Amino acid sequence: MIRNVIGSLLALLGAAAAVYSPFRPWYGGRPGRDYRIPELFQAGGITSADAALFSGLFVLMLVVAVVAVLGVLFRSRSAVGVAGVLALGFTILWMVRQGQAVGSLSVGNTGGLASGAGLALGSGFLLLLASALMTGRRGAARGRHAAPPAEVSSSRGPEEDTLEQPFAGPPPPEPGAPPPGRPFKGPQAEDDHRDAA
Repeated sequence: MIRNVIGSLLALLGAAAAVYSPFRPWYGGRPGRDYRIPELFQAGGITSADAALFSGLFVLMLVVAVVAVLGVLFRSRSAVGVAGVLALGFTILWMVRQGQAVGSLSVGNTGGLASGAGLALGSGFLLLLASALMTGRRGAARGRHAAPPAEVSSSRGPEEDTLEQPFAGPPPPEPGAPPPGRPFKGPQAEDDHRDAA
C-alpha cells in the first residue's frame, strides 16, 4: 500500500515535470514548445521555424502526462513505465536531431542544453522509478486476499491433524451387555436350561 502511494506521487511529479518542461528553454534559450514535432522524424533535423503550442513538443509531453495519470488512476505499473519510456525516447530523439542541426551538443542556458531538456529527461527517469516502486493492481489484490498464517492453521479439520493419538483400546462395554467372547443368552434360554435339569 505504501509503495503504491509513493509510486503514485512520484508518477504525478514526473507527469507534471513533463508537461512543464516545454515551457522552459531546451537549447540556446529556445523553449521546447517552439520545436515542431515532424522535425523529430525527418532526416533534416531541427530548423529555426517556430511551432504553435499544439504542434510542438508540448503535445508529446502532454501525451506522456496523460498516460502517466491514467497509470496512476488504474494502478497500472506498465502504463507508468510506458510514460517514462516515451518521455525519455522523445527527449533523446530531440537531442539527436538537435545535435544534427548544430553539429554538436553543449550544456548551458545561453548556448546549449538547458533546463527544459533536463526537466524532460528527469521526468522520464522519475516515471520509471515510480513504475518500479508501484505494486500495481495484481500485487495489491494478492496482498488483500492472502490469509494470515494463524487463520490458515486454525481452519484445519481434525482429519488433517498430523499429531498421532495414543491407542486407547476398545470402548468399555455397555451395562447389561455380555462379556466379549461369550454368546449372549437371553432370559428365555436360561429358563429352558433350568427345566431341562
